[in-house]
Amino acid sequence: MLPCRSRRGAYRSEDPRTPEYGFPVVRYMAKLPRLYIPGQPQHVILPGLDDRPAFVDEVDCNIFVNCLRDAVRRYETGIHAWALLPGGVHLVATPANETALSLTMQAIGRRYVAIYNARHDRSGPLWAGRYRATVIEPERYLLMASRLVERAPVRAGLATAPENYRWSSYRHHAGLCTDPIVSEHALFEALGSTPFERHHAWKHLCGQPLDEGEVATLMAATLKGWALGSGTYLAWASGRANRRISRLPRGPQRKSPEAPAQPQDKPAHCQTDYPYHDRANPR
Repeated sequence: MLPCRSRRGAYRSEDPRTPEYGFPVVRYMAKLPRLYIPGQPQHVILPGLDDRPAFVDEVDCNIFVNCLRDAVRRYETGIHAWALLPGGVHLVATPANETALSLTMQAIGRRYVAIYNARHDRSGPLWAGRYRATVIEPERYLLMASRLVERAPVRAGLATAPENYRWSSYRHHAGLCTDPIVSEHALFEALGSTPFERHHAWKHLCGQPLDEGEVATLMAATLKGWALGSGTYLAWASGRANRRISRLPRGPQRKSPEAPAQPQDKPAHCQTDYPYHDRANPR
């Protein structure tokens, strides 16, 4: 179950693995800053509400695209792949600084929701809480995440082929149109020495099936907000991130693994070899 917002501004997650209590255990977690590592791309999901499509018609999609284009230019967020679905928005992006992505998503959300509500005579939020995002290792996950984003309409049953769906960046990468929103990543540029070679290589890549295990891993990391990559990459990233990049191990943590905890001297009134329940009546 996805984390939800508590009244105190923290997050809570319902753990269904405790049937002996007869109800889910709710654990409150401190809200961490958005993870940011300079120059590193992120996979981003802006989820919509379950009972309301985020885009009703093509007019809505056009409005959102305009909002997205203006926001990424203003806050210097490079968009490498994008797709609009009724259930939300999927992006692969590289923010220019620690606050760029947050400001971009806030600007999009506020402007679009106001127009959407006015068009459809409604009020209230349109998104299911905050956007979800994670830093990904470029060499291992950027092209895979971009393929996932651009194939999302096909996976959702909205189109039979990615080139048949207008509201994504696939047509740009396949050479069918020019999209001013897209900033090409160096890894896409490396697919060929000419635009034709890159477009051909991308169409071939997107025609291959995705590894569902990798998809599940990417989605889990995105929803939880922990960095995703190889052990070498995570070790490199941990020294450059603005916060910790993975969850802490369960249980109490020692301050230094080289210095094991030393037994403390007992107070005088506790210096006895008797078990606790015998202290009151020593033999």
